[in-house]
Amino acid sequence: MMIKLRNYALMCMLAGPFFVHGQNTQIRGFANIDYAHSKTGSSFSLGEQDLFITSSINDRISFLGETIFRYSATSSTLFAASVERMIVNYNVYGNHNLIAGRIHTPINYWNDSYHHGRVFFPTIDRPLMFDNNIIPLHSTGVGIQGKDLGSLKFGYNLFVANGLGSNEILDNDKYKSFTASAYFKPSRNMRIGASWYNDLISKGASAHGMLYTRQVKRNLASLSIANFGKKLELLAEATVGFDDVDSVGNKTTVASYVYAGYRIKDKVIPYVRYDDIQYHGEGHASMKKSSKMVIGVRYQINYLAVFKLEYQDVRTEGSADVNKIIAQIAVGF
Repeated sequence: MMIKLRNYALMCMLAGPFFVHGQNTQIRGFANIDYAHSKTGSSFSLGEQDLFITSSINDRISFLGETIFRYSATSSTLFAASVERMIVNYNVYGNHNLIAGRIHTPINYWNDSYHHGRVFFPTIDRPLMFDNNIIPLHSTGVGIQGKDLGSLKFGYNLFVANGLGSNEILDNDKYKSFTASAYFKPSRNMRIGASWYNDLISKGASAHGMLYTRQVKRNLASLSIANFGKKLELLAEATVGFDDVDSVGNKTTVASYVYAGYRIKDKVIPYVRYDDIQYHGEGHASMKKSSKMVIGVRYQINYLAVFKLEYQDVRTEGSADVNKIIAQIAVGF
């Protein structure tokens, strides 16, 4: 009997830290289901299923993990998992933190504020700039950040990471990307921010789904303003890309979007969004100018269930216009 009690006590001692901090680990999930109709047909589709984990390890160290499960035609199981974020956070002092891991590159408001749960998106999907090989969506490295500092709620991010063309376990060259961003909040609902991203893409590297046949020095400058009030919602962002391409010279890309919504009832928000992408003499890849007009309405069932209905008009240089109606139900659980 004493042996059993001694073994039980030893197990409790070993498991103690897990019991103490287990209540500080939270697991949440997000998912969406869509329906799209166009002149070519109609389809139901499964969106992303997002597993979102946060944990306080002690009073200074915390962890955030985000894993996405989505349909993949190339997977033998038809569904593939993707680790979108894996962050260890160390609180240095006050609201200043050291961070390490894979993050959403803090280059603008949308990428810095929204994770993959569509229930929080003001529209059904992301603006075009996130799908057209302009924004580096993720970075793996180390950095320092501060949040809500002073009366203007100032925030900043400084992050050094593997560059474009690299992966999460190996950098393909000796260069590192660098991101610097800052914002302030002049009022409770408003945030104004700016950022700078610097990187070098080596010749022969594969990034953004394409092979780079020349070395490219890439710099991205972004500005954003967001104001989500009780009635009016406004969000505008612009990113200008400056590429110095070997043997070709300097090339410029300008990507922007403007979103506006207005709450006409407690749960009903009609909205519009316009995206625009302009390429000026891109020399390292074949790019096309494009734009997108979105007109929709969002019905907030509650803070973890949202229904959206949109009309989308996408225009791409040299291609036929794409018009479709999309409905989406997005939930958190």
